[in-house]
Amino acid sequence: MTAFLDHVLSAAPWVVFVVVGLVVLAEDAIFVGFILPGETAAILGGVAAHRPHIPLWGVIVVVILAAIAGDSIGYEVGRQVGPRILASKRLDGRRERLDKAQDLLARRGGWAVLLGRWVAFFRAVMPALAGSVKMPYRKFLLFNAIGGAVWGAVVVTLGYLAGASYQAVEKIIGRDGALVVAAVVVVAFVVWQVRRHLADRDRAPAPDEAD
Repeated sequence: MTAFLDHVLSAAPWVVFVVVGLVVLAEDAIFVGFILPGETAAILGGVAAHRPHIPLWGVIVVVILAAIAGDSIGYEVGRQVGPRILASKRLDGRRERLDKAQDLLARRGGWAVLLGRWVAFFRAVMPALAGSVKMPYRKFLLFNAIGGAVWGAVVVTLGYLAGASYQAVEKIIGRDGALVVAAVVVVAFVVWQVRRHLADRDRAPAPDEAD
């Protein structure tokens, strides 16, 4: 894990831009957010931007554009095959949360797209839900762009501030020690995400109970 973080923090700017952009885009376009939220990649991009060779503004622009583009792809997927995807048995374990997302969309319309950007699960499914109910694309794009711009700027900036903390730790305990601390934080975050995923699955009703 320390080697991975070292590669992230010292990678060439174009590598950081491509990796961060693809993860953020894929989160909403193909539901990767169920596994690894795009905010993790955006935060790591912000951390890397604290190194002098990676411009902060570049990471922010990439994340914002990737978020807007990913949502637009997710919207089109939902418009074309949304009902079929939502009826998939693979989503049975998340049916309650899907219902909440659909209810939020029905009550708030475009605002649900903007607000959903701040919740990992909603961020992954809201574009497809908006497309499946045939929300006008211009309306969707407006709220999508505002939400993506604010979210991208805030999350990357938080990562940038975390990068400042990383460098402070590095000065005190050395580079290897700082990498160990960062690795512990990342592992803890991943474990929390996995445990939350398993808890959601365990809360899903058994087939007999559903019948």
